[in-house]
Amino acid sequence: MAPHEVGGKPKPKHSGRGKQDVRSLKRKRDGEDIEKLQQSIEALDPKAEIKEFSDLPLSHITAKGLDASRFTTLTDIQSKSLPFALKGRDILGAAKTGSGKTLAFLVPVLENLYRQKWTELDGLGALIISPTRELAIQIFEVLRKIGRYHTFSAGLVIGGRSLQEEKERLGKMDILVCTPGRMLQHMDQTVDFEVNNLQMLVLDEADRIMDMGFQSSVDAIVEHLPKQRQTMLFSATQTKKVSDLARLSLRDPEYVSVHEAAASATPTSLQQFYVLTPLAEKLDTLFSFIRSNIKAKIIVFLSSGKQVRFVYESFRHLQPGIPLLHLHGRQKQAARLDITSKFSASKNSCIFATDVVARGLDFPAVDWVIQLDCPEDADTYIHRVGRTARYERAGKAVLFLDPSEEEGMLKRLAHKKVPVQRTKPREKKQQSIKNQLQNMCFQDPELKYLGQKAFVSYTRSLHIQKDKEVFKLSEYDLEGYAASMGLPGAPKIKFQKGDDAKNVKNAPRALLSSDDESEAEAETETEKTKGKKGEVRTKYDRMFERRNQDVLSGHYSKLVADHTVGDSHADADEDNDFLSVKRVIPLDDEDIGDASTDLPASGPAAKVIPGIGKEAIVIDSKRREKLLKSKKKLLKLKDKGTKLVFDAEGNPHQMYELEDEEDFQKRGPAEIQRAKFLEEEAIRVQEADLDDRELAKSKKREKREKRKAREAADMAGSDEDVPGLVAANSRGQDDAMELLASLPLADEEEGRATKRPKKWFEDDSDDEKKRSKKKARVLEAPDEPETLEDLEALAAGLLD
Repeated sequence: MAPHEVGGKPKPKHSGRGKQDVRSLKRKRDGEDIEKLQQSIEALDPKAEIKEFSDLPLSHITAKGLDASRFTTLTDIQSKSLPFALKGRDILGAAKTGSGKTLAFLVPVLENLYRQKWTELDGLGALIISPTRELAIQIFEVLRKIGRYHTFSAGLVIGGRSLQEEKERLGKMDILVCTPGRMLQHMDQTVDFEVNNLQMLVLDEADRIMDMGFQSSVDAIVEHLPKQRQTMLFSATQTKKVSDLARLSLRDPEYVSVHEAAASATPTSLQQFYVLTPLAEKLDTLFSFIRSNIKAKIIVFLSSGKQVRFVYESFRHLQPGIPLLHLHGRQKQAARLDITSKFSASKNSCIFATDVVARGLDFPAVDWVIQLDCPEDADTYIHRVGRTARYERAGKAVLFLDPSEEEGMLKRLAHKKVPVQRTKPREKKQQSIKNQLQNMCFQDPELKYLGQKAFVSYTRSLHIQKDKEVFKLSEYDLEGYAASMGLPGAPKIKFQKGDDAKNVKNAPRALLSSDDESEAEAETETEKTKGKKGEVRTKYDRMFERRNQDVLSGHYSKLVADHTVGDSHADADEDNDFLSVKRVIPLDDEDIGDASTDLPASGPAAKVIPGIGKEAIVIDSKRREKLLKSKKKLLKLKDKGTKLVFDAEGNPHQMYELEDEEDFQKRGPAEIQRAKFLEEEAIRVQEADLDDRELAKSKKREKREKRKAREAADMAGSDEDVPGLVAANSRGQDDAMELLASLPLADEEEGRATKRPKKWFEDDSDDEKKRSKKKARVLEAPDEPETLEDLEALAAGLLD
């Protein structure tokens, strides 16, 4: 038998066996390499000073990926943590921001799974948890670079993507990078997702993950994981709480810290300043700073997403001369990815962001980090300023502090070994944007509404801060801050009221003395008089008093306080005015013309509305009047009328009439009456059943008789329907033929048909032409066409 030829050359007979031999040799060689690698790791001294990746016992695949990604030299955190991590020890790593913590846990993940010859049939091997989506994406990109020559399958599981697509691919992944919320969702909902064989758990920015916001999710995830695993925690500010370590089931962890012995917790190449700026001048100073640095790359941190939105929209209208971006957690995932990529690729731009980008994100060549709002603690400050001066590059950071925040915040930064020095803005370059913002809020009610929400969110963030030595809410100039945002008044904040405001609000109206109410009314009238005579009213004051200015004006009237915050009665009135009713139902017809839509719905006297039902409706509370605005609620109070039935004598009665109790008891006990009633009803039902059966039988009988009569009539009288027609059995066949001969022919009927009246343009010649056409259509065809020419002639004649 001749050998097979491929490409003109004879193919060897035992090619399949040769391939098997090559595979077996490759597996044997890989096994020997893994054994040598394992021996080298066991002989590795974890405390030895290692400066290059080539000095570590790594697989040739990982070393090739690191070399292709231009990673050659080890950083401090990598040189101290990698030997312990490669030996399988649990790690607690703390290092400055931008020190290369990502490679410190990604390299051990790849090496551990490689040495165990991990495949997708073994299930999930490593789980890496990140607090934010942006950081998870960044970790995944680094993993793709250094692990490009491995055969592992890796997946990214974050919110904002299709859950169904992730479910379909999740069971085939060896390594997963995820956020806590989406990971827990898959553990609860995805059927074929198994983590029983997990080898490694990594928590990046562990202190943020262990915060209250993620604590419950992390605890639930850890409950699904096996106890026998390697766990690594990395962050710029590491936790040492015994409770946190116990929850994560750490086994004799190795604490690796780089910056504890250093003079500063932040990079030495970072210049840090703080500016003492009153709250009312923050936006002016920020705008002046951006105008002076339009060729720089700037990150501005604010405390809430609503503030980010307002500052971005207002500065975008002011056009400082630099591209502006904004990023916060409320944005959709696609928009967040687009914004981060734009800011990373830009050379000069300014991004307003919340703490969602404060941790771990690596934006290249950031020049300035501005903290417009004071961070909640020193750890947050360290993470924020870590977005610049990364990998020993230069960078600058500025912290804006209110005078009430200076002493407490500087003390906490000094405790963390963070050196900051005070600086002052140049007065020549300082400019005010207060009037411009006020004009913009006047012309654009939506921007004004954003400003109101931003003010409320900022005040709430101050109120919920745990460190009350730094954040003293009573010492902030909130009125001046609202004016600097362009708002004509400070929006009302509920938690700013007195301690007795809640008791006054929840107390019944009857307990409120009339003297207190009269005093509150007198104070209100006095304030109104002062406003009319003593104060200068501007066009902005008149503008905000107008009704129906815009769809958002109602929101503003609910937010702005009408009275002073200190008075408890005024606070109670403000609580009542929060649910103001736009339409007030008048007392009677005379008051309709004098009623004003701006009057408060509640008052000391109750309102009575007659004419809706049998009884007058009394409105004794504002809540009741608001309920009466609903047509559905009001319909229940109207007189709906009653349904009557008429007896045999024509007298009307109610549909259901109740009997007096005495008359009912005269007829005997209730059980006897019940049994008697059931017996009578049973007899009545039986009689009605018999009547129904008889009625049904009679209807069937009548229907059957009608059908028989109809059939007999059809048989007997069918000959009389046609005049002159006689049955064939009584007369001969000749009579039938005569009858058929007497019937008119089709041509004769056409001749006897009434002629259509001619139109003005028709004459007799037209009729002759039509008749000639009808005659011309008759063709005389041969009996049987014999040739093709005969068939063509016949077809041509038919077509003509």
